[in-house]
Amino acid sequence: MQTFVLVVHIILAVLMIVLILVQHGKGADAGASFGGGGAATVFGASGSGNFMTRLTGILTALFFITSLTLAVFAKQQTTDAYSLKSIPATTTVPATLPDSSPTTPQTGE
Repeated sequence: MQTFVLVVHIILAVLMIVLILVQHGKGADAGASFGGGGAATVFGASGSGNFMTRLTGILTALFFITSLTLAVFAKQQTTDAYSLKSIPATTTVPATLPDSSPTTPQTGE
């Protein structure tokens, strides 16, 4: 599951980079008023701004969701790695303890 989310996250990042680089800035609208806006007519009268802006917002929201999901996965891995649950219970207490009393020599007075 984590690998799938990571792959989707990387694809969304690349799509966002491409989409943002394809968009034209606010200053490009002034140039279009002097006769250079022929390419914007492909997307209709409103231009490509509305469609691409909305698509950028959707991709950004999905990118944040995958980022938060990956953060949750990383937190779970860190918690599991440093948890006391991961220590195996292989130590056993012997049933009979050996006699640990010190042996002192008996002196006869």
